[in-house]
Amino acid sequence: MPTEVALLESRAMRDSVKGHVEVLDKVKALRLLPDDMHVSTDGVAGYFEVSTAVIRQMASRHREELTENGMKVLRGSDLREYQSDKLSLSSEGGASYPQRRSSLTLFTRRAVLNVAMLLRDSDIARRVRTYLLDAEEGWREGYASLDRRVTDVEHCLAGVGTALQELGPVLNRMSQRLDSLDQRLEATNRVVGAMSNRLCELSDDMIRMDARMDDFARQLRDLRRRRRR
Repeated sequence: MPTEVALLESRAMRDSVKGHVEVLDKVKALRLLPDDMHVSTDGVAGYFEVSTAVIRQMASRHREELTENGMKVLRGSDLREYQSDKLSLSSEGGASYPQRRSSLTLFTRRAVLNVAMLLRDSDIARRVRTYLLDAEEGWREGYASLDRRVTDVEHCLAGVGTALQELGPVLNRMSQRLDSLDQRLEATNRVVGAMSNRLCELSDDMIRMDARMDDFARQLRDLRRRRRR
């Protein structure tokens, strides 16, 4: 299991868990700016219960990493536009941005999590790291369990493949026997058809014979009547 020191010292380790921003709210409620997307430097300091100077120093030391995780600094027209868009929202929440300032640093939730993995002297940051490592261990165990289940399924499929290979010759022989049976049935049908035709012919012969017998009987009756006369 990764240690807290690994998170503090290894950027690769931090990158491997930087997407699990949900742990922030598990430890403490994170107050976002009115845009519901960012946190100010003061907000980050308040969350970790440290001074804003500590957060500014950290942002300066780890600017590249934090920027990759969503931290940005607004200046000039970008700052004025952001303030203009959000002042109406912020006034509803009882907060406001200063009208005159040279820059505004904004942190995304991922950047705040990044700060938690860099900030050494904060109980809140340590709690976030501990929760993150515990959760990561749970995720790893879940992945390992899933991997075992996938392996079991692969073993079962391998057994099925072997069974199908063994069943192949049997199915082939059954197919040949069914083909032979079809041929025999076809021959039988031909014989039955021929017999049916012959019976029809015999029936016609019987009808003709009956007609001749009826004619012969009439001739006998006529002959008897002539003799009596």
